[in-house]
Amino acid sequence: MAIKSYDAGSYDIAVIGAGHAGIEAALAGARLGCSTIIFTVSLDWIGNMPCNPSIGGTAKGHLVRELDALGGEMGKAADKNSLQSRMLNLGKGPAVHSLRAQVDRRAYSGYMKHAVELQQGLDVKQCEIVDICKKDGLWYCTTALGAVFEAKAVILATGTFLGGRIYVGEINYSAGPDGSFPANALSESLKKLGLPLRRFKTGTPARVARDSIDFSQLEVQPGDEKTVPFSFSTAVPPENKVVCHIAYTNDDTKRVILENIDRSPLYSGVIEGIGPRYCPSIEDKIVRFSDKKRHQFFIEPCGENTEEMYLQGLSSSLPEEVQIKLYKTIPCLRNVKIMRNAYAIEYDCIDPLAMRATLEMKDFEGLYGAGQFNGSSGYEEAAAQGLVAGINAALKIQGKPPLILSRASSYIGTLIDDLVTKGCMDPYRMMTSRSEYRLLLRQDNADERLMPTGYKLGLISEEQYAEFLRKKELKESEIERVKNTFIAPGADLNCMLEEKGTAPLTTGMRLSDLIKRPQLSYEMLAPFDTQRPPLPESVKEKVEIEIKYEGYITRQLAQVNEMLRLEGKLIPEDTDYKSIKGLRLEAVEKLAKIRPANIAQASRISGVSPADVSVLLIYLAK
Repeated sequence: MAIKSYDAGSYDIAVIGAGHAGIEAALAGARLGCSTIIFTVSLDWIGNMPCNPSIGGTAKGHLVRELDALGGEMGKAADKNSLQSRMLNLGKGPAVHSLRAQVDRRAYSGYMKHAVELQQGLDVKQCEIVDICKKDGLWYCTTALGAVFEAKAVILATGTFLGGRIYVGEINYSAGPDGSFPANALSESLKKLGLPLRRFKTGTPARVARDSIDFSQLEVQPGDEKTVPFSFSTAVPPENKVVCHIAYTNDDTKRVILENIDRSPLYSGVIEGIGPRYCPSIEDKIVRFSDKKRHQFFIEPCGENTEEMYLQGLSSSLPEEVQIKLYKTIPCLRNVKIMRNAYAIEYDCIDPLAMRATLEMKDFEGLYGAGQFNGSSGYEEAAAQGLVAGINAALKIQGKPPLILSRASSYIGTLIDDLVTKGCMDPYRMMTSRSEYRLLLRQDNADERLMPTGYKLGLISEEQYAEFLRKKELKESEIERVKNTFIAPGADLNCMLEEKGTAPLTTGMRLSDLIKRPQLSYEMLAPFDTQRPPLPESVKEKVEIEIKYEGYITRQLAQVNEMLRLEGKLIPEDTDYKSIKGLRLEAVEKLAKIRPANIAQASRISGVSPADVSVLLIYLAK
């Protein structure tokens, strides 16, 4: 019996999916004045964290800071529900310092659910969208119960729900993450529409009962003594409430896995989807890194009010009885009780080469993608794309120029440019090494790079922007003072310099030149800098970095200026590359498929050589 459909309402923007991408997209659209609706298969899964209960990490922490500077919500939610905060990579340079917070999974989800419920101009609807189509310039989203919602723009933020299939050993079944309903009908609808979909795969470890873990066998991993918030608007840094623990697999673990490797759907050929290269399952680690005697993993709490513990680094798709065996080979898990078994999930996503840098589909006007639907992995990557998709959908509806973040402006710009220019053969994960400008794109200066943009858009409040300008003025004033302050030689100073392994002073020296010495820091020299004003910690950090790395920063800025020059050389979207003499055949095929917006983007396409770029420059000059 056919379901009778009915008109359920009209909106500017419809967001399908209420995970990390969908939340940011919907909030941005509504905050920019567009009537918005967000659909989710369950109100109880809004902002769910089906994988690791944490926010941030290497490069991912940068994304959260940038998201916050543009007016996103993830940083505020992470600060509010933080259990433990750690700054990673402090033994390395400031470009790779990255914040990571263990968060309360359920509290985080509750925070985000309430955030979308409270947002003016945003409606929240529990339903399954089974079909989308376009007619007379408008998009129509149909639910399983026959409701039809009209929208000027649709943002697909389907996560791993689209055609989702769970794998545990020989058992597999249709489902979304955490055993939720999959979005099978919508997947078929998108295929019918003509979107270039493909299959990716990801996985998650088991959750085990706290009282079944022998903590005496574990190494404690505490949080930082002095914590730092993600959000620039968080006044009081988060409090560390829990500790995490470190453990290792062993030869027995390896033996159990290899004895049962043929039962892994990853190796038996049952799973067709391509898995994440940088977050492999434990069986994949054992096979790929066979020379390693052991593999590190972490035991982390899922929340304050639950006994579930997360085994980060032990994701698996092996049968449940094999999972139990392999966990029990590890001393701290001899008596382990699994509360939720590990599993792999296969899902549909789009080839991101089908999108523009605005995250709008090239061949489907008004249709946007965000998050894992675009081929990425990770909550932070998803949220960043969701924010950009929501902003651009709103700007297009309002007839305003789009927001396109360059690689030189942000990791968000790098992430999106990588996806839409280079594509991805496996789930894309952000890493600091992906940016050629990482000394400029530090997490400490995300506000200076992006908050003016967030303010101009209307996503940053007057109060927050005024505070940003105040701190920026403090920093600039202090750098100027430090460069013009001379420190005279003295017994105490020279004693300290010799202790730190650097040459004592025989004559006066600029304070800035002392700070540039590798052995010294801005803070170390405080006792000898009598005119130093009181400054916030965030300002002190920026002062030191900008003085110490001044030469390198200047060099990278020159590289950025050259890239911006090439970005200014626009390529018409309807360019017939076959008619351009001198382009190699591979370059013609790649350029015609990706349709780069400018010479800089064209130069980053795999298969387009410097000689091809020269031909394009000559063609544009003519």
